[in-house]
Amino acid sequence: MDVIALVGPSGTGKSHRALQVAQEHHADAIIDDGILIKDGHIIAGESAKTEKSRIMAVRRAIFVLPGHAEDVRAAIRRIQPHRILVIGTSENMVHKIAETLKLPSIQLIIRIEDIASRAEMELAQFHRLKEGKHIIPVPTIELKPHFSGYLIDPLQSLFKRSRVRRRKLGEKSIVRPVFSYYGKLIIDDQVITAIVKKVVGTREFVQSIRHVAIEHLLNGDEDRGLQISCDVVLNYGNHIPTLVTQTQASVREAVEYTTGMIVHAININVKALYVDSQLFQ
Repeated sequence: MDVIALVGPSGTGKSHRALQVAQEHHADAIIDDGILIKDGHIIAGESAKTEKSRIMAVRRAIFVLPGHAEDVRAAIRRIQPHRILVIGTSENMVHKIAETLKLPSIQLIIRIEDIASRAEMELAQFHRLKEGKHIIPVPTIELKPHFSGYLIDPLQSLFKRSRVRRRKLGEKSIVRPVFSYYGKLIIDDQVITAIVKKVVGTREFVQSIRHVAIEHLLNGDEDRGLQISCDVVLNYGNHIPTLVTQTQASVREAVEYTTGMIVHAININVKALYVDSQLFQ
């Protein structure tokens, strides 16, 4: 099984072009916003577009909600696609999805700016930001059981139909998720710091935690994820590499689950060891 990916900032038309990219690259399955699609049908998963908040939508899209990844992995084993197209907002996101779903390494990454003009991407972003319209690359009839009340006008109202007749690649649908009606969501770094202190500071082998630093990895105006650093003092008598590795995994899971942000790295600096004098009495 091969894996390819289509990446680009949110709302630039990736899902609109998913079927065309899949056909051109002979992909017979698509993973987009939490669902596995094959032959115009939702095979497994739940769409991020059904969630009631942006945070939950991001969690759904990267398969961190309980049971979600397991269901999709089982479906992939069942249908055994030849090639899967994974759609995401960044290279890190598609690699994380592939890792979570235990897919082979991504062999090819296609960028939206290589297949869409600036004007086309700006039009797509206008409809996303101003009207809250999202595209899902499956027919409307397929979505009705999942999106009752969210389906809106036909696709041609969003993208003008060309006078030139083109080969039909498949049907798409437009939905307006509940979270589209809400305002902008900002998660302050103090929230992330509190999560890190809670996860690290309550572990029995940690004497204290200091100097938590949150770094946002930016590409222009797009936040590609976080790098977290902290200093700790550990209690003497434990195997440091094992404990630090376990703690890094716990911090990553807690931050990604709670905030929906992707964590690229967690740097834990062991500054000292606390030695209880009673150990030597």
